[in-house]
Amino acid sequence: MGTNIQRLLRLFIGGFLLVVLALTNLTVFQRDRLMASPHNNQRITGWDSQSLRGGIYDRHGEVLAVTEKKGGSRHYPGGQALAPVIGYLDPKIGAAGLEARYSAELSGRPPFWAALGLNFPLAAVGEDLILTVSKELQIEAMQLLAGRRGAAVVLDPRSGAVLALASQPSFEPEKLSDQWESISQDKAAPLLNRATQGLYPPGSTLKLVTLAAALTQRPDLLTKSYSCSGELTLPGYTIHCPRAHGELDLTSAFAVSCNVTFAQIGLELGNSTIAKQAEQAGFNSTIPFDLPVERSSFPLGKAGDGETAQRSIGQGQVLASPLQMALVVSGIANNGVVLRPYLVQERRIGGRTISRTQSAQMGEFVLPKVAAATAEMMAEVTKRGTGKGAALSGVQVAGKTGTAENPHGAPHGWYVGFAPAKEPRVVVAVVIENGGSGATAALPLARRLLELALKEVS
Repeated sequence: MGTNIQRLLRLFIGGFLLVVLALTNLTVFQRDRLMASPHNNQRITGWDSQSLRGGIYDRHGEVLAVTEKKGGSRHYPGGQALAPVIGYLDPKIGAAGLEARYSAELSGRPPFWAALGLNFPLAAVGEDLILTVSKELQIEAMQLLAGRRGAAVVLDPRSGAVLALASQPSFEPEKLSDQWESISQDKAAPLLNRATQGLYPPGSTLKLVTLAAALTQRPDLLTKSYSCSGELTLPGYTIHCPRAHGELDLTSAFAVSCNVTFAQIGLELGNSTIAKQAEQAGFNSTIPFDLPVERSSFPLGKAGDGETAQRSIGQGQVLASPLQMALVVSGIANNGVVLRPYLVQERRIGGRTISRTQSAQMGEFVLPKVAAATAEMMAEVTKRGTGKGAALSGVQVAGKTGTAENPHGAPHGWYVGFAPAKEPRVVVAVVIENGGSGATAALPLARRLLELALKEVS
C-alpha cells in the first residue's frame, strides 16, 4: 500500500512539474510570439469587454491611450503620431504594438492566467503602462517626417530608454477599422513600423562599425596615411568618392566620409572581422524589445574583395533598421556597452507601481578606449566634415552622415549621432527613404530632435 501511494505521489508531482514547465514556456519563453499572433486577436479584444482596460501614459503622465467607461471604446489622444509606439486595439481587426504586447496586463489578466485558459479578469481595471516616450518629442519627430517615408529613433544611451520612435507614413488608430481596406493595400505601407521593421542599406553610417573593428583589431591603421584618387577598382565592383580626397589620415577620412579609404580598410580587415564587430551591436540577432523587430544582417564568412569593400561602407548585402543603428551609436556613446532598449518604464495598478524596468546590458560593442577614440572622430565630422549642419549652440555633437545607394530608386539619407559629445545623454538615428544625401535629408531632422531631446533628460 505504501509503495503504491509513493508511486502515485511521484506521478502527481511529475505531472504537476510538467504543467509548470508548460506554463513557464507559454508565459515566459513564447509570450511575445503568442501575443503577436493574429490568431490571438479575437481573444485580446474579447477580454476587454469584461474589464476596464488600463491606460497608457507618456513619461510625463500625458494620456496616450484610454478606455472610455461608457461604451468601452479605446481612445488615442495622440492619434497617428503615437501609432508607431502604441499600435491599436480594434474589435474587428485585433491588436498591434504595445496594445498587443501588453494586452494581458492592460486587461487585468497576468500571462499565466491567460495560459491557463481562464477567460475572466483578476481585477476590474487592468494595469496602466508608463512609457519612456515623450509625447511632445514623438509628435515633433512625426511632424518632421511628415510627407516622407522614413523613421527616427531617439534614446538615452545610459539606460536604453526610448524617448521617441517615429515612422511615417502612419495611420489613425481610432479610424483604422473604417479605413482598413485602403490602408492595408496602401503601397506606402503605413502599418509597417519602419523604425523597428524597416531594413535599409546603412550606407556610410556603417563606417562606425568598420572603424570600431579597425581600432579594435588593427590600431596601427590609425597611424597610416591613405590616398584617395576618387575611385578604387576591384573585381566586379568600383568604389567611388564624390571627389578625389588625395592624401589623408584616418580621422580626416572619416570626417569627409571617404569611401575609398574605408574600402581599403575593409579589405585589410576582411569580411569576417567586420561582421563579428557588427554582431557585437546586435546584427544577425533579434534585438530584445517591446515591439517586433526585424533582424539586421551582415553576412558572415569569406567574401570577394568587391563585396567586402561594399559591405565595409554599408552597401552590398548589409541591411539595418534605424533601431539597430541607434544601438551601434549607443554603444559608442555609453563607453562601449550597448544597453537593451525599452519603451515601458513602469506598470501600475490602482496608482501603485508593481513593476519598474531596470537597465540591462545587451552586449559590449567595443572597449571603452575604442569608444572614446570613435567619439572623438565623430565630433570631427561635426566640426569639419559632412555633418557640420548638426552643430548646436553650446553643445558639441558627435555624428555620422550616410547616403545609401538603393537599387530600387534614389539613395536613402541617413544620420546617426549623439550629444553632448563628451558626456552623451541622447542618441538619434534618422533615415529618409529615397531622400538622397544624408547631410541634406536626414541631418536637419536629427539636429532638431537632439536639441529637443536634451531638454527631456538631465
